[in-house]
Amino acid sequence: MTSKINFSPLVSVIMNCYNSDKYLVEAIESVLNQKYTNWEIVFWDNCSTDKSPEIVKSYNDKRINYYRGDELVTLGKARNFAIEKCKGEFISFLDCDDVWLQDKLKKQVPLFLDKKTDIVFSDTLFFNHKGKEWRLYKKKKYYVGKCFSKLISNYFLSLETVIVRKDSVLKQPYWFNEDYSVIEEADLFRRIAYNGGLDMVNEVLAKWRVHEESYTWRNINQLSLETEQMIKEYSEIYDNFEIEYKREINALRTRVLITEGKFYLETGKNKLARKLILGYKHKKSILYFIMFFLTFIPSKLLKLLFNLK
Repeated sequence: MTSKINFSPLVSVIMNCYNSDKYLVEAIESVLNQKYTNWEIVFWDNCSTDKSPEIVKSYNDKRINYYRGDELVTLGKARNFAIEKCKGEFISFLDCDDVWLQDKLKKQVPLFLDKKTDIVFSDTLFFNHKGKEWRLYKKKKYYVGKCFSKLISNYFLSLETVIVRKDSVLKQPYWFNEDYSVIEEADLFRRIAYNGGLDMVNEVLAKWRVHEESYTWRNINQLSLETEQMIKEYSEIYDNFEIEYKREINALRTRVLITEGKFYLETGKNKLARKLILGYKHKKSILYFIMFFLTFIPSKLLKLLFNLK
């Protein structure tokens, strides 16, 4: 049996980049500072026009592999290009505005000694430019083991913490869905979890930078549309999906409404929030009436009332 001491497989660190020079140095340095040293960076440049290529190429480390696409593509497609270049037995992800703590790989990789584990994650610290920080799992629930149903109803993973067994990715009918721009990783990790197990290190081993320039927030209007498309696709992949997971699907739709609606309200887009809520399928719920009422309150007043970020 392989011991934890002798278990040091190659970990591919995928960094997808599009005009990310603002925080890029900090992200790369956080990988270079890992105590676990058997890693490679697969850096996929999605046709950046800023100083990102110059920054990456300035590092004289053979473990950093720079690739540049021929044309600008969706994030899902760019992530798939990066996967094709991965040589590691395991794949991890670090967006160019996030950072890792030094012990991340050292503490997470040994959990893959359990062959039933296909995804390992950790706690993470969310932070913004105002200096506000909050630990993800201080209040949010997480689960380990077989978690497919929980990932449908209450998706709890944060990309910068996740490491996956590459074989579990390659077994999927498709990797990242190239039509998605917001839920591409949630979709992939859910599909892996349908048969695979999850484990976690209950420590903060990464930091996720919250800012409106992030790719996710710039495309938040796609959240509800992509979620409905995912539900449709799962109905085709998994037998009786919409019947067996009816409760989880309803919970998912509710969370999407809250996430997308809250973002619109925070950014003063009350009309967009109202349009989203009017299309909500469960109009008899208390949540529907509360959210609908909030769309008539100015965003400045909402921030005062609810201390929105």
